[in-house]
Amino acid sequence: MEPCRGCGSTRIMVDHRRGEVICKDCGLIQEDILFDFGPEWRAFDEEQMNKRSRTGGPLKFAKQNIGLTTEIDKYDRDIKGGAVPSERKAQLYRLRKWQRRSRMGTSVDRNLSIALPELDRMCAHLNVAQNIKEECARWYRKCVNKGIVRGRSIESVIAAIIYLVSRRHQLPKTLRELEEVSGVKKKDIGRSYRTICRRLGLRMPVVTAADYVPRLASELGVSGETEAKAIEMLERARKKGIISGKVPISIAAAAIYLAGRMTNDKQTETIVGFSEVPESAIKNRYDELMKEFKIEDSPKKHPVPQPS
Repeated sequence: MEPCRGCGSTRIMVDHRRGEVICKDCGLIQEDILFDFGPEWRAFDEEQMNKRSRTGGPLKFAKQNIGLTTEIDKYDRDIKGGAVPSERKAQLYRLRKWQRRSRMGTSVDRNLSIALPELDRMCAHLNVAQNIKEECARWYRKCVNKGIVRGRSIESVIAAIIYLVSRRHQLPKTLRELEEVSGVKKKDIGRSYRTICRRLGLRMPVVTAADYVPRLASELGVSGETEAKAIEMLERARKKGIISGKVPISIAAAAIYLAGRMTNDKQTETIVGFSEVPESAIKNRYDELMKEFKIEDSPKKHPVPQPS
């Protein structure tokens, strides 16, 4: 709890009966309106608590109505499963019609009805986690309300938001992946990304090679020792400044392969052809890391295997 504004004391008391926060030393009232977010009923055992509790579904920004909606189905049945009288069927038909119209009442609602299923499809193809998808939906709603989507394709804005949010969580997606999933050129995705950052005043963190290591290691199925060795190697290389200006994913792929050679992990031999990094880029970064760390390689074996 924050200290007192008057004397700086940390001896703060909460008066639940009056809904006030009071300083014990000087008596200054910090807040005079407190909200009780607990239930308005009392329960004296677990059975009463389960019977009296009232909860709904969680809020989901990836749903058009944020998960708060009432469904009027088309089967004309009551809560017990019985048939609805014929004189009420016309009323239910009108209710269903106006419910559909209310969902598409504004341009924002019509935009979200197209964009949110597209976001769900892209996240499914890219194996994006549920919490990241929810954050993407929240950022897209903010962009729609600020008019950033106007004049741009919905697919490019969604791809740019996925690129933005994944970078914030140190799980970056490449523009080439987003281009394949969305069907929008990398140039358009990058333009939408820069517009979003400028209009919302965002400063994005720089993507490092170590951010790609967990993803590549998970896809290849390498051991935890190899993954830790690759991250340690990249950290040492970053401090020496030998990876600055290089493509991060190519450095990560080379570090995983070199770490696999050091730990005798056979899973890393399939990294060429498995990732989107060209073989020549992995070979060059691999040679640079070996030269920097003074690691001897077998002259009989090519440092990077050929793809199968």
